[in-house]
Amino acid sequence: MFQGASSLSLDAKGRLSVPTRHRDVLSATAAGQLTITKHPHGCLMVFPRPEWEKFRERIARLPMSAQWWKRIFLGNAMDVDMDGTGRVLVSPELRQAAGLTRDVMLLGMGQHFELWDKTTYEAKEAEAMQAGMPEAFEDFAFEAGGG
Repeated sequence: MFQGASSLSLDAKGRLSVPTRHRDVLSATAAGQLTITKHPHGCLMVFPRPEWEKFRERIARLPMSAQWWKRIFLGNAMDVDMDGTGRVLVSPELRQAAGLTRDVMLLGMGQHFELWDKTTYEAKEAEAMQAGMPEAFEDFAFEAGGG
C-alpha cells in the first residue's frame, strides 16, 4: 500500500525521481516497471505494472457506453521503467495533459500513485477543505480504535 505525499521537482527532461521509500517496493513488486496514464480529475495515475494490468483488465471489461473512458485510461497509458537512480520519464504529452510544471506532488493512493502539478493540487485541496466533508464521512469516527 502506497501512502503519503511527496513534494518533488521534474528535471529539465521531464523525469521524476521516485522517493526512496517507494523505490525498493517498486523494484521488488514491479521490477521498476510502471505505467502512467491520465486521470479524469486532471492529474496522472502512476501504477506499478502488475497493478496496472489488473486495472487495465477492469477497464477493458467496461461496456460500450464507457468507450470514452476506455480511451482516456488505455489510450493515454505509457509504460516506463525506473532507471538506475530511480527516475522515470513522464512523456511531454502526459505532462501537458496534467498541466505539470517543474513542481509536482506525488500522492500514494493505495495500489497506485497520483501525480499532480503542485499549484493545481494545492488549489483543489483548499477547495475541497472549504466545501467540507462529504456525507460518506458522516458516521466516520476519527478516534484511534474507531470508537
